[in-house]
Amino acid sequence: MNGDPDIVVLRGEAHGIPISEYATALRERLPEYDIEHAKTPQQERELVVDAPIITGGSITEELLDRAEKARLYAAGGAGVGPATVRPCIERGLTVTNASIHGPNIAEYVLGTMLGFSRNLYEGMRRNQRREWRHFQARDFTDSTVTVVGLGAIGTAIVQRLSGFEVETIGVRYTPEKGGPTDEVVGFETDALHEALARTDYLALACPLTETTRGLIDAEALSVLPPDAVLVNISRGQLVETDALVSAIRQNQLRGAALDVTDPEPLPEDHPLWNFENVLVTPHMSGHTPDYWVRCAELLTRNVRRIEETGEFDDLENTVELTSDGEVVFT
Repeated sequence: MNGDPDIVVLRGEAHGIPISEYATALRERLPEYDIEHAKTPQQERELVVDAPIITGGSITEELLDRAEKARLYAAGGAGVGPATVRPCIERGLTVTNASIHGPNIAEYVLGTMLGFSRNLYEGMRRNQRREWRHFQARDFTDSTVTVVGLGAIGTAIVQRLSGFEVETIGVRYTPEKGGPTDEVVGFETDALHEALARTDYLALACPLTETTRGLIDAEALSVLPPDAVLVNISRGQLVETDALVSAIRQNQLRGAALDVTDPEPLPEDHPLWNFENVLVTPHMSGHTPDYWVRCAELLTRNVRRIEETGEFDDLENTVELTSDGEVVFT
């Protein structure tokens, strides 16, 4: 093992795919760089000492204290929170995330929305019972779809909605920047509720922050029309679970597709499992067999950018903190 690698890949995995595939993909794309894959905690502690770029699995403060030459932490996942970003920035590191899930998560969101629109879940139940009996469906065309979060994933969702003749509303921290949706609003309660009141399908695609924690609470659920459908591919804590259970029981929602839950994993005896109009999947909407390949392509683009500028600034998928400690993606 070389004592001064250019890039260190920390331990980890994603969607059951070993991170060794990441190291292999990086070596194929950056053959002129010394890329080391740390397979044990001791190897991590040794290898980060002289590496300017650290990537892959979670980075701890212990590793950061040893990584005296580090300039970039390229996280191997999309969900990078303040607890990770703050100590990196305090030590002068740029942080990027692996928000490469846009296409596959957007397909999940569109698939679940269309499933509810065409009532395919009822069709699947009748198929299992070998029951040939008519059931009704709805039109997706002319619906209003609200996407909370207009980052890479939210934008990918909106792009795929463009052919369905729907109205779109985007929710973001800086609505004055506009966005790919027909309309953009901020997170202020009145503006958000006004948008929710017009929403047929609500997709949550924003990071978990102090602003978004519990964003969809009992009040927000009461504002949504009773025919609305909720799709959450972000973090379970964006939705108040007890309020959601209550809304489903009282027919305040047409249904929900939950790829994330709170708690997670969802216990076997949780009431959300018992509703026919709730689809629960085990945090897999971002799965792609090319996950680590896409991560390697992202980091390769950023390495080439560093080569061109000599700087670790203005990198793709940079993660920063606001003055209030909120995570923002640039």
